[in-house]
Amino acid sequence: MESPKFTTSLRCLCMLLLCAATLNPAFALKNCTFPAIFNFGDSNSDTGGLSASLITLKPPNGETYFHKPAGRFSDGRLIIDFMAKSLGLSYLSAYLDSLGTNFTHGANFATAASTIKLPINIIPRGGFSPFYLDIQYSQFGQFKNRSQIIRQKGGVFANLMPKGDYFSKALYTFDIGQNDLGEGFFSNMTIEEVNASVPDIVNKFSTNVKFWIHNTGPIGCLSYILANFQSAQRDSYGCAKPYNDVAQYFNHKLKKAIVQLRKDLPLAAITHVDVYSVKYSLFSKPKEYGFELPLVACCGYGGMYNYGSGGCGETITINGSQIFVGSCEHPSIRVNWDGVHYTEVANKFIFDQISTGLFSNPPTPLKMACHNI
Repeated sequence: MESPKFTTSLRCLCMLLLCAATLNPAFALKNCTFPAIFNFGDSNSDTGGLSASLITLKPPNGETYFHKPAGRFSDGRLIIDFMAKSLGLSYLSAYLDSLGTNFTHGANFATAASTIKLPINIIPRGGFSPFYLDIQYSQFGQFKNRSQIIRQKGGVFANLMPKGDYFSKALYTFDIGQNDLGEGFFSNMTIEEVNASVPDIVNKFSTNVKFWIHNTGPIGCLSYILANFQSAQRDSYGCAKPYNDVAQYFNHKLKKAIVQLRKDLPLAAITHVDVYSVKYSLFSKPKEYGFELPLVACCGYGGMYNYGSGGCGETITINGSQIFVGSCEHPSIRVNWDGVHYTEVANKFIFDQISTGLFSNPPTPLKMACHNI
């Protein structure tokens, strides 16, 4: 059960951060300057947390940009990487990665398979990360305090930590929720039962969220849903409509929670980003944007969705022969990387769309997200 003391302390901490950031008069006079990013979420923004702690990623993950596995569930960079680059910052190091990390310009607390609520089935007995959102916030609290102790001591590690005033000036980003829905779908809950659980999930989220918030994507268009729930009604683009309906219901509740959050924290600069619409356009209009086979995994094996018989990077045995589950020939024209996650080129497309502010409420470009509009 969630500790009331922890939630209260966390809310006070976040309110202090928000007030310090939004009351800075310089923000009203010039474009935003974010010296750091602190990210919370799941595999959509994990830059190495799960890989450093629980599950080591294998090739061909990372092949397109890093040319080796780089802790990301993709062939290359994620939306959060493009966000950091656009703001002139280095790629975020994962908080859980103890080797070669640099936290000068922020830290990433996201881990793949993370949820908003405490998951029932946790790795290694289940498929979900133990680092759910409350734990990520606890890690942030420790990081904030200990990083400043290290800076004060000086020495070789001091310059690898963010300056104290970065915390009030930083951009705080959130992309989480898909796994909460997935946990329900794969634990034999009906669509109606998962729908009924959404308000509780969002309520957990709304006690934590601040700043730049992504809604959840069209889960019903992903190969792992399509391959496992083949009897589900399809829409005109081949996506599993009931599962997308649940995602949209989640987003509806999230939007209402953010409206309330703005009332509770009137000085906060909170940007709600409609990632769902941008991602869905990749499945509804792939040719218009230069993509092919959006419903089919690039790195996978089995069936019409290239998913289910072997995971990306695994070696499987088929009819007595060993087969390495590798990448498709042209990831640069594919949307889905491994059945669950997006390719680098798809992530870049999504970032290019959402960073303009056209899919945000208020319609705030990324570089202006410090303003309370």
